[in-house]
Amino acid sequence: MIAFQNVHILDQGLEMLRALDDELYGRPAPGDRASAGAHLRHVVDYYHCFLGGLADRRIDYDARQREPAIESSTDAASASIAEIVRRLEELDFSVASTAVEVKVDSAAATESGLIWSTSSVARELQFLLSHTVHHYALIAMTLRIAGVELGDDFGVAPSTLEYREAGEPVGASSPASA
Repeated sequence: MIAFQNVHILDQGLEMLRALDDELYGRPAPGDRASAGAHLRHVVDYYHCFLGGLADRRIDYDARQREPAIESSTDAASASIAEIVRRLEELDFSVASTAVEVKVDSAAATESGLIWSTSSVARELQFLLSHTVHHYALIAMTLRIAGVELGDDFGVAPSTLEYREAGEPVGASSPASA
């Protein structure tokens, strides 16, 4: 399976959802408009765009569905993530180098109007992993403010976890530890 790191990180999201009720999941941090649910829904949207574009080899991250139930219901979010995990587990290494066209944030169009970039399935899985970790870090901060701790590895990049496991010196910090 090519997407094992993505599946692992999404499984962390499922574990988080089991620890929350809908009220806490949908509650924004003080002074913020985004809740843990809003961040997780955004992550789910990106995976749906990726999976939906594979057949045509055109992934449009701007065509997100923004389904409100995923943002407010832990059950809806869990079901959606479980389906994403199932589909990712079906991908094998033979598709890793498959070329895809990608569109994201169409405001970045060039003077010629081109807004599609060439990428590969493997590169997009790397992007999705990084994007997920980034939003998990924001979720962790939002929930920490509400008094919920998700563990030391939630919202932390796999490379940082490997660095820590290899014996990070006491008191050392890494600016890229999220």
